[in-house]
Amino acid sequence: MKKNNYLILLLFVLSWIVSSAFLPAPKKTVVTIQGEAFYVNGKPTYQGRSWKGKKIEGLLMNSRMVQGIFDDLNPETRKLFGYPDTGEWDPNRNTAEFVDAMDEWKAHGLNSFTINMQGGSPTGYGNKEWYNSPFYADGQLRPEYMNRLKLVLDKADALEMVVMMGIFYFGQDQNLEDEQAVINAVNNTVNWVLKEGYQNVLIEVNNECNIKAYEHDILKPDRVDELIELVKSIEHNGHRLLVSTSYGGNTIPLSNVVKASDYILIHGNGVDTTEKMENLIRNTRKVDGYRPMPVVVNEDDNYDFDNAKNNFSVAVENYVSWGYFDYRRDGEAYEEGYQSVPVDWGINSERKKGFFSLVKEITGGKF
Repeated sequence: MKKNNYLILLLFVLSWIVSSAFLPAPKKTVVTIQGEAFYVNGKPTYQGRSWKGKKIEGLLMNSRMVQGIFDDLNPETRKLFGYPDTGEWDPNRNTAEFVDAMDEWKAHGLNSFTINMQGGSPTGYGNKEWYNSPFYADGQLRPEYMNRLKLVLDKADALEMVVMMGIFYFGQDQNLEDEQAVINAVNNTVNWVLKEGYQNVLIEVNNECNIKAYEHDILKPDRVDELIELVKSIEHNGHRLLVSTSYGGNTIPLSNVVKASDYILIHGNGVDTTEKMENLIRNTRKVDGYRPMPVVVNEDDNYDFDNAKNNFSVAVENYVSWGYFDYRRDGEAYEEGYQSVPVDWGINSERKKGFFSLVKEITGGKF
C-alpha cells in the first residue's frame, strides 16, 4: 500500500514539473489606473516627480515605436525596406535591434511606447501594397509575429515599461476576410497576452478609428466601442487588459468611446499650435461620459523641443501623457524616424536627441 502511495506521489510531482515547464515565466510589471494616473506595481509612475511646478507622477512619457514586429509578406514590395548595409529586409534583425535599444530609451526616462500588431505606414503616412499583419485572413495568429512580440514584451516587462499595444491599422485591416475575422483577431490577441501573463500591456483597439480607409464597420467610430467592450470582457486568472482606441489628429473622441474606455487616446497631428493642443485637451475632458481617467497623446508630429512651450510641455502642464511620432522625411538619412522602415532604433538623429533630451529633463532620467 505504501509503495502505491509513493508511486502516486511521484507521478503527481512529475506531472507538476512537466506542466510547469509549459507555463509562462512569472512577470514582474503590472500597470493599473487610479483616477487620472497610471500606476506601475502599485506606485504612480515617476513617483514624487514634478517639473516646473507641475506634477508628472502618474503620466506615461511615450514614443510611437509601432514597427517593432514589422514584416512585409508581399514579395513584390518587401525589397523597398532593405537595410542600407545589406540591401535586404530582415524582420528578426528589426526586432532584435528594437529590444537592444529599449535600455537606452528607459535610461532617458521613457516609461512607455506604442507598438502595433499591424504596424503603421512604413513610409510615414498612408498604406499601399505591402502586407504587414500578424493575422491570417480568419483572424488566427501568425506564430512568427507573436514570437517577435514576445521578445518585445518580455524586455518591457523586465524594464518595468508600459506597452500601449495597437491591434489594427488602416490599410491592413482589409486583409481580414470579414467582421467575424476582426472579432477573432481581438479575441486571439487579448487571450494570447493574458495567457502569456503580461500585465504591463494597454490595448489600443485600432489606430485612428475615424480614418475612412478602414474597411470593416466594427472598426469605425460608431461601432468600435463594441470591440472595446469585447476586450474588457476577456479575463484570465482574474485579470483583464485596460483598453481604449484612438482618433486622427486634432479630433475630439466620441462619447461612445469615452464611456467604454479605461483611458482616453488623442493624437496631435495637425495640432500645430500650443493653443490648439490646450483646446483639444480641454474639449476632450468635456465629452459626455468623461470621468477622472488618464488622457494620453500617443502620436504627435509637432516637435519644437527647443522652445520653452511646445505640444509636449503643454500636455504635461495639463496633466496629459505625451507621445513622440517621428518618420523619415524625403531625402533624410536612415537615422531619422521611428516609423519609417527600415528603422534605426537608436537615438541617433537631432530630432530624436531633442525629444529624449526633453524626456530626461522632465523625468529626471531613469525611473
